[in-house]
Amino acid sequence: MARPISSGTISFGLVSIPVNLYSATEASSAVSFNLLHAGCGSRLKQQYVCQRDGQIVSRDQMVKGYEFAKDQYVTFTPAELKAMEEKATQTIEIAEFVPVDRIDPVYFDKPYYLGPEKGGEKAYRLLAQAMQETNRAAIARYAARGKQYIVMLRAADGAQGGVGIVMQTLLYSDEIRPFSEVPIADATVKESELALAKQLVGQIAVETFNPGDYKDEVRARIQADIQRKVEGQEIATSEPVQEPARVIDLMEALKASLGARDKNAHAGGTPAPGGIATRKPATRVAPATDKTVEKSDKIAKPDARKRSARS
Repeated sequence: MARPISSGTISFGLVSIPVNLYSATEASSAVSFNLLHAGCGSRLKQQYVCQRDGQIVSRDQMVKGYEFAKDQYVTFTPAELKAMEEKATQTIEIAEFVPVDRIDPVYFDKPYYLGPEKGGEKAYRLLAQAMQETNRAAIARYAARGKQYIVMLRAADGAQGGVGIVMQTLLYSDEIRPFSEVPIADATVKESELALAKQLVGQIAVETFNPGDYKDEVRARIQADIQRKVEGQEIATSEPVQEPARVIDLMEALKASLGARDKNAHAGGTPAPGGIATRKPATRVAPATDKTVEKSDKIAKPDARKRSARS
């Protein structure tokens, strides 16, 4: 049974719903390596060194400061830092309800499960079902751990007894870079290319995302290699995988992708997540230039003449 990590109160109009917060994720068991002394194999210890005099500084000699100008700092005592923190009210104050699909996932940060405290079960169910049936999510303010958060509350299936509430902390607008900063050159997509692309999408489309279909194969391979080293074996190294040849013609790349999937399906290829047959890595498409377009036209014209001659 999950244990709450904190408690709070959802403020919904004049209704207050006492809730407990539960972590929705587990700490990743990522493989980490330690830095050792190559000579004796002992762990290395991190130290802080003063940039001016090169002396090692212990923690009791450290203070926190803010750089307000180049190499100019104003320092703060622990009491001053504590006074500047946001007071933790533990209140999740709903400001508005918006359609769920209008919230861009780029703002999503960390998810938490909310569960009702004793006495708040009915109000909790009421809010959850109201959001589910209206297909809306609540945007709220939440102060905790010395900081003010903007959060989203949404209805979610899978809770005990039916629908529950997930709280997702959101990033502020000034924490998101505008997509307009990403350079994307202009390009014209032909209807024939779009039709083939849609056909390729349709071949591997599924109606439900099942996260259990995807495993961290790299982590499993690294852990297996580590176990071999622990047992005194050597890790076999392999040559770098060569990149597939680039295809200039986008149409040919799309047709080849469709053909490869059809061929694999008829050959009884092993289904991948979502019932997709496995295949070789997709052919990469190089960016087209004026010269490559001219070359593609020159290649295509003789084929057209041959077809007309046969007809």
